[in-house]
Amino acid sequence: MDYPIDSFTPAEVARLEPHFTNLDQPVFALVNLPETVKGALFARYSRYDGTLRRLFLDEFADSLPASGDWERDEGKRASELYDTIFLGYGDDSVAQLGGAHVACEWVSNVMTKILQRPRLASYLEQSTRYIRYDGEVPGLGFRYYRDAELGPEYERTMDGLFTTYSEAIPAVAAWAGEQFPAAEGVSEGAHARAIEAKALDLLRGLLPASSLSHMGIFASGQTYEQLILHLLAHPLPEARDYGRMLLDTLKQVMPSFVSRVERADRGGEWIDYLEKRTAAGSDWAKRLELSGGDEVDGGPSVRLTHVDGTEEDLLCSLLFEQSGASEASIRRAVEQLSGDECAAMLSDFVGARANRRHRPGRGFEALRYRFEIVADYGAFRDLQRHRMLTVQWQTLGPELGAGVPDELQQAGVADDYKRGLEASAAEYQRLADSGRADAAPYALCLGYRIRFILDCNAREAMQLIELRSGREGHPSYRAVAHEMQRAIAQHHPAVAAAMVHVDDQAEPRLERILSEMRTEARSG
Repeated sequence: MDYPIDSFTPAEVARLEPHFTNLDQPVFALVNLPETVKGALFARYSRYDGTLRRLFLDEFADSLPASGDWERDEGKRASELYDTIFLGYGDDSVAQLGGAHVACEWVSNVMTKILQRPRLASYLEQSTRYIRYDGEVPGLGFRYYRDAELGPEYERTMDGLFTTYSEAIPAVAAWAGEQFPAAEGVSEGAHARAIEAKALDLLRGLLPASSLSHMGIFASGQTYEQLILHLLAHPLPEARDYGRMLLDTLKQVMPSFVSRVERADRGGEWIDYLEKRTAAGSDWAKRLELSGGDEVDGGPSVRLTHVDGTEEDLLCSLLFEQSGASEASIRRAVEQLSGDECAAMLSDFVGARANRRHRPGRGFEALRYRFEIVADYGAFRDLQRHRMLTVQWQTLGPELGAGVPDELQQAGVADDYKRGLEASAAEYQRLADSGRADAAPYALCLGYRIRFILDCNAREAMQLIELRSGREGHPSYRAVAHEMQRAIAQHHPAVAAAMVHVDDQAEPRLERILSEMRTEARSG
């Protein structure tokens, strides 16, 4: 097809080139424009009968400041137009039309989960598996969240945990080096990095949830607005502090998108609603005597508590988009098939999956699984990042206990690790007893367990299970992925069998060696 392309005069080309790529193509990107202008352009686009670049020339180009000082001017006419459209056309859709990259640094591991709870955004955070936390930051000390109100006991306990962690790394690395000698063809550098990674993995559970991280976020204006409200309504001072800093930052980049947050009749009412909703949930949990938990050191577990759909439903759903018939007609046809024919059909629909990114179609969304999982907080942090799933979690506490990796016993540091866990729990209890229950999780080590829900369809389950069972994954969440597949197999064996990229090699092993070898090969 020959696509109609606007013709532009030389003067128009000069105005367009700084802001649009591919002037001679029907697919192009917007560049060097403030987020409010981008949002207003797309919002107006929905009610404009011409092309986007022609719209820009007709209605926007004259409003842009020649100096490029977006923070000061931000294209006054564009901002005014955005506000009009925002109110007139429906804010939910228009507020999705601009985005921003924001960095949130020196946030606690407790805070990273609060930032990620509104899931419709892209997040990247520093990993406790890839970064050593044994060094001190100039002017700060060990990398953990501080607040004078938590008391000197808190800082002494945190310093003790980081000291134990730091002193244990060489011992665990030495043990791992003896346990996993370099294989033939593996370079000394790749082996050394994999050994260090093994040590960091085994000791990660000793780091407290107060450990500081850095996070990058990319989100739409709508998502940022909801995130800021969520933070400002949170009982944790750290969350409210970052909510205010995030609002101040976005007011410099995309002020129209967050303009409602500070309005008493909008943001004020939303924050009040969120606070009351949280309080109501807490009150009902106390009334029903459910706030204290019902298990003590029950160990890690994966329970499939609810299943929706059958494999017959799956076949019907897979056929739906390829046929022209009603669901009832499709089901009658499927019911006539033999077991072998059903298996052959499913095999054909799944196809030859050369790697885990080759996932079957959306028909797999006809089946749904609800898992209740108890796992250490470190594993939860990685599993929670699958934002297309429904993820709900309880507050981190010591009630479900913490495990000590067997390898640490062999490395001779298990007793120190246990003492760290015990000191962590004692400090948690002191904070909770002193009226600081919201801040008490800061003191707990990542090795303590948390109960959470993963609710997902079969397609989402395949993505999570194959990714998190991977060879380079941490043993704690690999175990969760394996148990999820096993539970699905009991109800839908064909679905579990379609997950052909599950790595079920037994522990223990040197998880990161292949990754280090590939990295070295690429850099060489």
